[in-house]
Amino acid sequence: MKDLVIDLEAEKTEILKRYRALLRASKSTLQKGDKRLIRKAFEIALESHKDMRRKSGEPYIYHPIAVAQIAAEEIGLGTTSIVCALLHDVVEDTDVTLEDIELEFGKKVAKIIDGLTKISGVFDTNSSLQAENFRKMLLTLADDVRVILIKLADRLHNMRTMEFMPRDKQLKLSSETVYLYAPLAHRLGLYAIKSELEDLSMKYMERETYQFIKNKLNEKKAERERFIANFTEPVQKVVSSQGLHAEVFGRPKSIHSIWNKMKKKSIPFEEVYDLFAIRIILDSTPENEKADCWKAYSIVTDLYRPNPDRLRDWISSPKANGYESLHTTVMGPRGQWVEVQIRTKRMNEIAEKGFAAHWKYKESSTDSGLDLWVQKVRDMLKNPDSNALDFLDDFKMNLFSDEIFIFTPKGALIQLPLNATALDFAFEIHTDVGASCIGAKVNHKLVPLSHKLQNGDQVEIITSGKQTPKEDWLSFVVTAKAKAKIKSALKEEKRKIAEDGKEILERKLKSLKITYNSENLQKLSYYFKLPSTQELFYNVAKGLVDMKHLKEYQASEKVIENKPQDKIEADQLQNLVKNIKAKDSDILLIGEDLQKIDYKLANCCNPIPGDDVFGFITVSDGIKIHRTNCPNAAKLMANYGYRVVKARWTNQQELAFLTGLRITGIDDVGLINKITTVISQDFKVNIRSITVDSDNGIFEGSLMLYVNDTHHLDNLIKNLKMVKGVTGVSRFDSAVEKVS
Repeated sequence: MKDLVIDLEAEKTEILKRYRALLRASKSTLQKGDKRLIRKAFEIALESHKDMRRKSGEPYIYHPIAVAQIAAEEIGLGTTSIVCALLHDVVEDTDVTLEDIELEFGKKVAKIIDGLTKISGVFDTNSSLQAENFRKMLLTLADDVRVILIKLADRLHNMRTMEFMPRDKQLKLSSETVYLYAPLAHRLGLYAIKSELEDLSMKYMERETYQFIKNKLNEKKAERERFIANFTEPVQKVVSSQGLHAEVFGRPKSIHSIWNKMKKKSIPFEEVYDLFAIRIILDSTPENEKADCWKAYSIVTDLYRPNPDRLRDWISSPKANGYESLHTTVMGPRGQWVEVQIRTKRMNEIAEKGFAAHWKYKESSTDSGLDLWVQKVRDMLKNPDSNALDFLDDFKMNLFSDEIFIFTPKGALIQLPLNATALDFAFEIHTDVGASCIGAKVNHKLVPLSHKLQNGDQVEIITSGKQTPKEDWLSFVVTAKAKAKIKSALKEEKRKIAEDGKEILERKLKSLKITYNSENLQKLSYYFKLPSTQELFYNVAKGLVDMKHLKEYQASEKVIENKPQDKIEADQLQNLVKNIKAKDSDILLIGEDLQKIDYKLANCCNPIPGDDVFGFITVSDGIKIHRTNCPNAAKLMANYGYRVVKARWTNQQELAFLTGLRITGIDDVGLINKITTVISQDFKVNIRSITVDSDNGIFEGSLMLYVNDTHHLDNLIKNLKMVKGVTGVSRFDSAVEKVS
């Protein structure tokens, strides 16, 4: 008992220490009376959570203090947000009500906490479709962007302290983070937080790769620091001699971005040249900012030769999230390319803490990129027709993608996402212009509607009164606005046709002596496997359902439950999930022990024994086994967490699994023979197919072969790399797709 008392005393001291650190972090934004408000919020949180503990065994209050600290220190938010961060779990987890909060802290705080409480269950495990909840979460953004910023701080702290969670929870949270939260942080200009979220997700989803890159970075740390010092010294000298006040330093790239580069270019770690970027941060007055940045650029390019294709000027036209900077890539002293980023202190603060830190939540800043962004989100949320998952994809595509800038014939600038077409541009100008668009002139040349626009194009739209939106338009437009407007126009058209179909059906049913009522219409829809009565009327009008079919329906004495199709699917799913999850402590064993369970290996990533895997329950196809680093995994876990079951391999030495290897090398006589000998003789592996391409002395081959597990495969790769002439061997993810 005595131990416990001492323990509690130590915890009390630690809580106060953390609270004082929070006050220090918020010092710069504190005004008269703010300290008292923060103290009051802290005391309510402390009292409300006093008997609660986190998975690690620590007092729960550590979490709200940490979230408030991130909001103040790393995002640069003020007192209102600090108060809300301290209280963000109080209403949901304790007896304190929103009314109590409003009485103590006023309407604004209550409103933000209401928003936070609404979205705390956004990714609830039992929720039937997280995408729908995500839509609700964004609706709160329409009220106050601070809700999302505090939610990001909350997620960041959870990711930083996730080691005590069970493995499946770690995977699920990491998937959601990389799928939604990291892009959201990026879009709000919070680059430091975005990078950390991606790295933390990777730490749990790609443990081995993460550790490998981390170790490699540590190995070369001293060498890298020497290189940075040699590179920056002459720059610092000249910059100072020219009367500019600047800080010049090297900053390592995040593990996630290095890994992305390795995947994108299919290169090993050793060939990733830009493991760091050089930053030049200038201390400039607002009127000299642009001139000083270009002056610094001139100094760097006098000392080192620049790559002309790699100049990015985000000072003349900043990104939508407020990011301003000059980026160039120059040839360093040892013959390697080095990325240099030049910006002022003000620009750097926006880049690190995001536009959010500078947004004063007032209507006056209507021209800010963030306001336009929030406005776009509002427009998308107001579109009632979109299905939640379509919405999510549209949302990600439009709001997290890079932008291009297009000019109208009169020189006005319109911002569109990458890959936008002439038709997207037409809808961006006005719905009516989009709906009646028949073509466009891009830089005075006639192009079709599907023409993809390039940055800086000047576009003139050609319209016709006879034109109406077409179904195939949906296949090439990318903006959410264009998609929503086309869908609603097509829907209206369909509705008119369905009206005619309704009358035709009524007459036909009368002649067959079938009562025309909603129950029979429902049964008919179900019989013809149509999702709604509207579809039934449409099909009748189009002649796809005629008298012959109606007679067949009449003849079939089958009793059809008047139950919508998706409800049946949901019930089947529930049972399937129940049956599987009841077995073997929630873990699906893959292998000879459980032949009873109908599982298939997913084509998108071809898992083999030894891979880190999970099971995904499909309605028609039983269980599909995916690798946790499968390209589709993040999306499946983030949107359908409730359908995911843990899975691990049992020992199954005698089974063989199909996998694919890509081999590159220097073309040499007998090279294929050497490769096949290693595979079939040394490893007793069956080869299913082999394709070889040789170009100017470079050899590239793709092999499809059967292996037992990852250990077997790793040994094989190791031996293949030892064959003279082979320069690289890698497994590719989507083997089946590539050979079919």
